[in-house]
Amino acid sequence: MAKGMREIKRSIKSKQNTKQITKAMEMVAASRLRRAQEAAVSARPYTDKLKEVVSSIASASGGSKHPMLQSRPIKRTAYLVITSDRGLAGGYNANILRKVLLTIKEKHNSKDEYAVFVIGRKGRDFFQRRGIPIVEEVTGLSDSPKFSDIKEVAAKAVQGFEEGKYDELHLAYNEFRNAVTQIPTLKRLLPLGDIAAGADKAEYEYEPSAEEVLNVLLPKYAETLVFSAVLEGKASEFGARMTAMGNATKNATKMIADLTLHYNRARQAAITQEISEIVAGANAQQ
Repeated sequence: MAKGMREIKRSIKSKQNTKQITKAMEMVAASRLRRAQEAAVSARPYTDKLKEVVSSIASASGGSKHPMLQSRPIKRTAYLVITSDRGLAGGYNANILRKVLLTIKEKHNSKDEYAVFVIGRKGRDFFQRRGIPIVEEVTGLSDSPKFSDIKEVAAKAVQGFEEGKYDELHLAYNEFRNAVTQIPTLKRLLPLGDIAAGADKAEYEYEPSAEEVLNVLLPKYAETLVFSAVLEGKASEFGARMTAMGNATKNATKMIADLTLHYNRARQAAITQEISEIVAGANAQQ
């Protein structure tokens, strides 16, 4: 009985230590979530305004002739997948990676039909384990990423589409809704397609020409969309981690309560047995 009680007490201590860790991680994630959410929200007006400008120029200049706006027969598809470097974030990484892998299996018959760009160590390791070649990768992003951190991978993906290496480019990330809701999203980034549809044809003069301004802005706009998705992904990551660690803390609390109940019952049984033995010994001496 004493051995069983020692094991229960040791287990309670272990769960208490785990609870302290998960609670601390939950609080850290909560503090980082606020900053990441502010960054994601503040980037949206810039992206929207850039889209408005690009749409206006494309509409006024007949920009539908630009290769980034042209749809063509799909022979090769590129995927830019945004994940995290660390785990312990619930289904944050698993959900988006499962979605991408399922899409690849459904749409492609061979590795020659697609290419993968990855942001985040979890995504890189996931594809490497499955023998899926990675064109470009970025790992070790800070909790407050900058555009320069992902510019190279975004530019290579966009440039690959411009040069005709890929006929479409898809962006995979977790869209941030709130701290407990992150939506795994896989959407087509390029071609931009009907970006000029419904745009206001403002009368502006462009130097040297509207077409040349559009040639510069369209790649910038596509890269900005990638960076915006990275910010959304960071906010989603911290929201998912905060939720996961909160659930882990609650589970640890419940397990500690159950183990404490078992310990008290075992202790009570041991005391009762000792009293019974003492009484039996006293009766035997009479």
